[in-house]
Amino acid sequence: MMISVESICADLTAVREKSPLVQNITNFVVMNNTANALLAIGASPVMAHAVEEVEDMVNIASALVINMGTLNSQWVDGMIKAGKAATKKGIPVIFDPVGVGATPYRNEVAAQILEQCKPTVIRGNASEIMALAKENVVTKGVDSSASSNSAVEAAKRLATETGAVVVISGPEDFITDGELVLSTLNGSTMMARVTGMGCTATAVLGAFAAINANAIQAASHAMAVMGIAGELATAKSTGPGTLQLNFLDQLYTLSEADIKQTFKS
Repeated sequence: MMISVESICADLTAVREKSPLVQNITNFVVMNNTANALLAIGASPVMAHAVEEVEDMVNIASALVINMGTLNSQWVDGMIKAGKAATKKGIPVIFDPVGVGATPYRNEVAAQILEQCKPTVIRGNASEIMALAKENVVTKGVDSSASSNSAVEAAKRLATETGAVVVISGPEDFITDGELVLSTLNGSTMMARVTGMGCTATAVLGAFAAINANAIQAASHAMAVMGIAGELATAKSTGPGTLQLNFLDQLYTLSEADIKQTFKS
């Protein structure tokens, strides 16, 4: 299986035409960024985390994103409740294990989510994926201390153990179902200077998984679009501040011609 420009464009068109409702239980730092990115790409975001309503929201959503960037016990209860409801309904669950490996509490919460929510796609940086796969790795807060290619074997094992497609974000993104490994090369180093770019990728993964039941294909297309938009936006930006604005504009205006001219894998 190869990632083709035609299939990327087809999924992007489907997101824009169907505008899937993506429920996000995400962190305080990135709510505005991820909601705007989903709107820019053509999806419909809802940021609902109250344990009293998460099941009701899942019932009208097309995908659920669980992001453990800023944790507390009530939010964790909501994540678990929503994840179980999404699995029962049969909609994709996208899990971002932000900072796993940094503290025992994060490790405990991540293990609960893996076991009880059965994620469809797991996206993290190399250190997070290696920590989830129980490899000895030192994390640096929520930042990666390892290169993306060093985590590929751990990602393959994690995918096999969980049944999820695993995505490693980095200068080169890797996407695996445990056997097949795909990669995308677009992006820029400046993207790492904008908080929440990884979390935004997770939200965009939710939109693509909502319209394409082939999880590894949906994930590879989402990561390609993120990288292409980031690369094109960086070319127009003088620093991280303008990159944030230009990135949203690129998601909104991204065309088939842009993808054909820019995509690298």
